[in-house]
Amino acid sequence: MSNGLTELELENLRHIIGGHSTIANKLEAYAQNCSDPELKALLQRDAQSAQQSRQQLLNFLG
Repeated sequence: MSNGLTELELENLRHIIGGHSTIANKLEAYAQNCSDPELKALLQRDAQSAQQSRQQLLNFLG
């Protein structure tokens, strides 16, 4: 087991990581289709934040 995690904890962590990937992809797609510059910047920042969270969780797995 990675970092002493149980099988259930690993499964939940993988699910959360997948969720962050989905959120990041959707926010980026919304940003690309957005014409309002302020909203576009907000969506891009949120997409980047979701990607960073995903990466931090992946790093936790080792």
